[in-house]
Amino acid sequence: MSGYPKPFRHDAFAGLIGVARVDITPPVGIYCRNWGAALHDRAEGIHRPLTLTALTLQINQQEKPLVFVDADASWWRNMTVERKFRQRLLQQLELDSAHLIFGLTHTHAAVPLTDEQDPSWEGGELLAPYLEKIYQATIEAVAQSLDTAQPSTLDWHLGRCQLAAMRDLVDPEPASNRRLCGFDPSAEADDTLLVGRVTNTQGKPVATLCNYACHPTTLAWDNKLISPDYIGAMRETVERETNGAPALFMQAASGELGPRQGYVGDTKVADQHGQQLGYSVLATLSDMEPPGQQLVFGGAVESGAVLAVWKHQEHVSNKTLSAHMFTVDLPLKNWPSADELEQQLQTTEDHALQERLRRKRNLRRGLGDSQTFALPVWIWKLGDALLVGTMAEAYSWIQQHLRTIFPDRTIVYMNLINGSIGYLPPAGLYDEDVYPVWQTPFERGSLERLGQAIEEAITRTVI
Repeated sequence: MSGYPKPFRHDAFAGLIGVARVDITPPVGIYCRNWGAALHDRAEGIHRPLTLTALTLQINQQEKPLVFVDADASWWRNMTVERKFRQRLLQQLELDSAHLIFGLTHTHAAVPLTDEQDPSWEGGELLAPYLEKIYQATIEAVAQSLDTAQPSTLDWHLGRCQLAAMRDLVDPEPASNRRLCGFDPSAEADDTLLVGRVTNTQGKPVATLCNYACHPTTLAWDNKLISPDYIGAMRETVERETNGAPALFMQAASGELGPRQGYVGDTKVADQHGQQLGYSVLATLSDMEPPGQQLVFGGAVESGAVLAVWKHQEHVSNKTLSAHMFTVDLPLKNWPSADELEQQLQTTEDHALQERLRRKRNLRRGLGDSQTFALPVWIWKLGDALLVGTMAEAYSWIQQHLRTIFPDRTIVYMNLINGSIGYLPPAGLYDEDVYPVWQTPFERGSLERLGQAIEEAITRTVI
């Protein structure tokens, strides 16, 4: 068979896999003001329920699991609160830091994660009890996932979806030198969709994983309903065709990506977006080989043309499972101190500016006054595939770069895991007046430095 084409197979992991879901919908009336342009503080209703789903992976029952959590939440308003929350989880679950990934879908129509409140926030008194609800839901979901874990295979396949669009639009006003955070029809977006299929030994669906880069910003300041944004309808669409197997969302490197039609108050638009992504996931699932099978070249057949025949053959999936965590020192901007930002906040009545200053102040408090920040990075080896991610909101360059460097690997990249901190735009964008550049605490070149560090870590410790 020397010289024959390589078999076609999906990057896969075989082991004990469990999945469980818990409802985390907050109470109506809770503080839910995520937009500076919003004129309301409290949520007035529910569009779709919010959920938290746990996925556990083990080589066997004697080994500590890798725990992935998919939570319908926007972001952490305070880095200190997130650290305390995660440390408490690690202690309760008896896990090392490398073994837990708490991922946010980043829906902008959910509650900001915090146990603190500003005295002026209507509904802010409900935030601390809600955070405790999420903690208890996580413990419950992980326990259920471990209890129901069964021998299964997780394999991956590449698809495409055109929901995401570039959103760094040059301001059409002739006198303006800024960029707007909105749909740019002249630029091409990364449409990569990675779908993970979990099946048991009978080939029945256990779970579906959707790794896609697109900000859930369909619903904005006019929306007063709690919502998972497009992710809710995506799950519903996929689960309807997979016998109810839970669909998990894994937010990819979406720093500059969002839906073409965004910033609306109409929940029907969010559902349409979710259906679009859901159908793309289902199309990708339909394009996959049967679980545990690979295509091998079976020889040539003389016909009207000389035909290349491929046939299915059993393939034993990789049983390797490992978790790695390291930090990358990234340079920080010379921002004002947290106290100075607080003073600026107290002297303005502009709602949009107040929201910007609150976020900047909270970031400064979490970062401290040093000139660099040690950004944690997680790399999981799931059989043949790699899951990589940080708490930052990286631009899609990083996932495209890693997939170019490692073309024979499935690279599942994730933003907003184990915290949230700010954008990571490419170095060339720092010459522009654009939101992600003036929002981020990181200096020019940080995205590229992170990409190089991850590349070196994968080469040195994982492959």
